[in-house]
Amino acid sequence: MSEEQPPEPLDFFIWSLEDVGMWLEEINLGGYRQIFKENGINGEYLEGMSMFTTEQILRFIRRCHMKWGDFIILCKELRRIKVACLKGEQKVRRPWWAPSFLSTFFHKVTKRNRRSRVVSLKLEP
Repeated sequence: MSEEQPPEPLDFFIWSLEDVGMWLEEINLGGYRQIFKENGINGEYLEGMSMFTTEQILRFIRRCHMKWGDFIILCKELRRIKVACLKGEQKVRRPWWAPSFLSTFFHKVTKRNRRSRVVSLKLEP
């Protein structure tokens, strides 16, 4: 991902450590950027947080030195992204590796498969 552009929310579960850091800046939790990076918190880790037990949540908060309110903000923002993905509100983009002549085909397939792509993103109340 580019340093200048925030990561695509549709792809949050494949975000790198840098992508997560940029997203933290975007949601006004940039103070946690370095500690998240040091703890290896990437998009896959964030996606799995919805299945954390209470003990795992408390361990995460302690390890990242997070305030409880900041953790709530983090969870709300993750939920917002997941809901937007499920509703199909995210912009479709051609991956860097796909040749430009496949753009139309890629967009059609992506729109059709968008819901199946995010089915694993369990929305917890």
